[in-house]
Amino acid sequence: MTPADHPLPRVETELEIPFHDIDMMEVAWHGHYVRYLEIARCRLLESIEYNYPQMKASGYAWPVIDLRIRYAAPIRFAQRIRIEARISEWEHRLKVDYTIRCADSGKRLTRAWTIQVAVGLNDQEMCLASPPSLLERLIAWQETRS
Repeated sequence: MTPADHPLPRVETELEIPFHDIDMMEVAWHGHYVRYLEIARCRLLESIEYNYPQMKASGYAWPVIDLRIRYAAPIRFAQRIRIEARISEWEHRLKVDYTIRCADSGKRLTRAWTIQVAVGLNDQEMCLASPPSLLERLIAWQETRS
């Protein structure tokens, strides 16, 4: 069994937008969206037991090398949002896709994705394929859902 044979992990995370995240237009400042994505990505990685401490223990750093955000509608103070994070690529890089929706209405507010690559902590070399430590976590996650 390989990760490509089965669905990949996804999680949903709900947040309420705090006052300190809004700007003078009373909407969440665009820069805070990256933090919302990071919260969801950490929960996604926790679901496969490969969050940042486990990455480090396996000998790899996973820097974000690309980030794209498409803002469709503003997020406002005290609004509850639901962030879906899902792994969409894993073989040569880790790509996570995100959708942010209003938790009440389900309206799509934002789409985004991040790309991370494995870098060996000892040699600081970028890996051309995802290391076995990630693949093992994905296969173990899939086996619990079979």
